Amino acid sequence: MCSDSKLSRLCRLVDECLRPYTVGIRCRLVNKEREILVTLSQLLRQVKLLTQALDSDSDNGPVIGLDCESDCMCLTKIVTHLIVLLTVESQYVKHLTCNVLVAVSEFLAALGSNWGAFIHLLCVCMDLATTVAIQCTSSHLTTEADDLHSGSSSLVFVLKRKLENADWSVAAGVVQVLRDIRKYLKSEDDDVLVELFFDNVNSVLSTVPWNLLQGIHVGPNLVAQKSSGADVLFQRSLFLGNLVQFLCSLAEQSGSMEAASGSVDKHHPIISTIINLVPKLLCSCLGEQADCVNFNKCISQYLRHKLLVLMIRLIFQTCQEFSILVSWLQLIHKYFEDLLRKPITLENDQDDCLEGSPFLSSVSDAEVNSLSSRHLQRQAVFLFLRCSFSLIITKGGTNKKCACTTWNLRLTCDSNAELLCCERKKGLLELYNWLQGHLPANMTVDYEMYFVECVNFAKSFVQMYIKEDDVLFKVLLQLLCVPCWAEQDEKEKVALEDSNGNLLFRISDIFNPVLLFHLFLLELSYDHQVLLDYLISKDTGISCAEYLLRCLRKVCDSWSLFVEFLVDGQATNQSFCKKRKVSLGGSSSWGEDSLAPTKNHLTFLDDEPDEENENGCKHTQNGRHYFKEAKECLLSLKISIEGLHQKNLFPYNPNVLLNRLTRFQELCFEEEK
Repeated sequence: MCSDSKLSRLCRLVDECLRPYTVGIRCRLVNKEREILVTLSQLLRQVKLLTQALDSDSDNGPVIGLDCESDCMCLTKIVTHLIVLLTVESQYVKHLTCNVLVAVSEFLAALGSNWGAFIHLLCVCMDLATTVAIQCTSSHLTTEADDLHSGSSSLVFVLKRKLENADWSVAAGVVQVLRDIRKYLKSEDDDVLVELFFDNVNSVLSTVPWNLLQGIHVGPNLVAQKSSGADVLFQRSLFLGNLVQFLCSLAEQSGSMEAASGSVDKHHPIISTIINLVPKLLCSCLGEQADCVNFNKCISQYLRHKLLVLMIRLIFQTCQEFSILVSWLQLIHKYFEDLLRKPITLENDQDDCLEGSPFLSSVSDAEVNSLSSRHLQRQAVFLFLRCSFSLIITKGGTNKKCACTTWNLRLTCDSNAELLCCERKKGLLELYNWLQGHLPANMTVDYEMYFVECVNFAKSFVQMYIKEDDVLFKVLLQLLCVPCWAEQDEKEKVALEDSNGNLLFRISDIFNPVLLFHLFLLELSYDHQVLLDYLISKDTGISCAEYLLRCLRKVCDSWSLFVEFLVDGQATNQSFCKKRKVSLGGSSSWGEDSLAPTKNHLTFLDDEPDEENENGCKHTQNGRHYFKEAKECLLSLKISIEGLHQKNLFPYNPNVLLNRLTRFQELCFEEEK
């Protein structure tokens, strides 16, 4: 009998309920699915009642780990009975079994003892089931299982015997249980349990031979698994989906742990383990064998989505090394190149229609598939930009004598070789090549066409992301690191005056933070209520507030550019009052009487006749229409925030944002004088 009476009671309950079905299971499951489901439902209810009784008892201490050998055997008996039922072909039996395992985890957590041992046993089961499904041999199992659970080889042997016929669905079931337990831990907010959970999961992720996952074994193990080849492929896809989903949840909770502890640079070792798994997962899910595995296009799309989510979460967890960033850029090109090359401009007005919506009744199947890939495109482009800009703004690895330290980068016929000398140049080259695929090849020949194309691309870019609030602010915040022309040193401006041959010019013209901010407000129809909704939303509030704070600072630093912004009609360069000479060969020069650059680099003018000042520079009659709209929007937002804050209805302290808006208001008053 177990030393803990409560654990002993649970053990007896599970044994009495499930023994008739888990001993000699092959000859006892014929026509008994309904009976097993009823038994599991009753067991689940009983376990929850035991947990509720423990929750009302405050005497339980936070003791984690094995109390004695009898407790260990008791836990093994519980896990063994339930794991055996995961081998049943009925998906309903599997589902209820997973629920019971999660309920047992909650019981042990409330008990305050043996929860760590239970998680350890589940990880052993995951290791055994996955390795059996991968290799279909027992030679590799003993060593890794014993390493994972040293000192308990007899218990591992018991589990191994029960899982000798495990398939992908069993491994998927164990992963699902671990994922549900992680959800429970997230709601409990217990750092001790979370740390123990991460340690155990990290151990099993480090021991499973994931490199063998790329092979699809549909030969000898078909007899053992009693399954058709199509079923094996589907089960493998189900396992991969559950695994990637589980890893996404681990990356998300690990980030919340680090935020709570105030540590940004340090992260749990499991993050490094998952990062090392990314190439293997991409190859297994999307590689050459994806045509065999992902015979269902919906499964393929789902795997692409979850893998992009995983990589995005991981890249936010830690400052990636140069080698990892370069490797990930290669992986992005290999597996998501079609999404990077997909046109940014919206092809139709059905992009925001939900699947199954009556508004899609007139859209063909091919168009529906195109719409579903728009979300993947947003994710892939954002991940690409994140990796590229992480290289550009890196603090190390750049030669101080290199031209890229001052952004003085000009493309030549051998630009690819030149730009591989450091991280910053590598990131710039990636951005340049991507932009070249979306912009007209001859846009720099026509001076006015150049700026029109820049603003058109930026507008389409904002329109693409405006559909998804969470990704929208991530990408806008990322692009704030693009150097604004108005912020450059005067000497650098002269050195970088060739916008055709200079990478910084091209990137800063398209992703100018002030330009993007204006376009962002334009896409919101200058509705301050939408901005207010963003700010008070629990999903976008923090990121929106950060974006507004940083953008308002750039607006105040580049005030003239913000005031003179226009988006319709002809484009011209207000940085210089003289026209710029652009040759057909792409080189450019300035006249001897050209004036020094002002703070305005990119301004878009209407087609109406303009007046000229004493220097011959143009000013539009209605050139401040967009400025007035933006001003009214932001000042109305300020009034709304102040009103809510005075009534204590704003969800957080907005004083910093209000101070920035006050500074914006002061500049508006000065502009009206």
